[in-house]
Amino acid sequence: MKKQSGFTLVEILIVVVILGILAAIVVPQFSDASAEAKTSSLVSDLQTMRSQIQLYKIQHSGALPGANAGTTFTEAMTGYTTVLGAVGDVNDYGPYMQKIPTNQFTDLATITENGTLGDASAGWEFNTSTGAFHADDTVAHSAL
Repeated sequence: MKKQSGFTLVEILIVVVILGILAAIVVPQFSDASAEAKTSSLVSDLQTMRSQIQLYKIQHSGALPGANAGTTFTEAMTGYTTVLGAVGDVNDYGPYMQKIPTNQFTDLATITENGTLGDASAGWEFNTSTGAFHADDTVAHSAL
């Protein structure tokens, strides 16, 4: 009679248990890395938006985006504006951003002006009186 070769049930179970243990160790590290990458991207977007808001303010005699001539924040940042802040053409200032970035934690690229910070109703929150620009999500990113 010929001897059969192969793995026994016990050997297969041992391998499955070892793979399960390794997966339990490795998977949480990947989820932490994902959250850290989202936070890093959020900080980068905040820095970019804040620097462009400051550039707008310098070029518009201290006025904040959306504060003049009936333009919204988004129109002022993504379009051309005159020195008074009205919608302009290619001979005027801007655009400061090609588009408003998406908040990685809310998946929204919308901006609420003078709303409730941290209610996750939009991607971003802009205070038209102070010029403060923050992430609008329920996580503690509003302090960034």
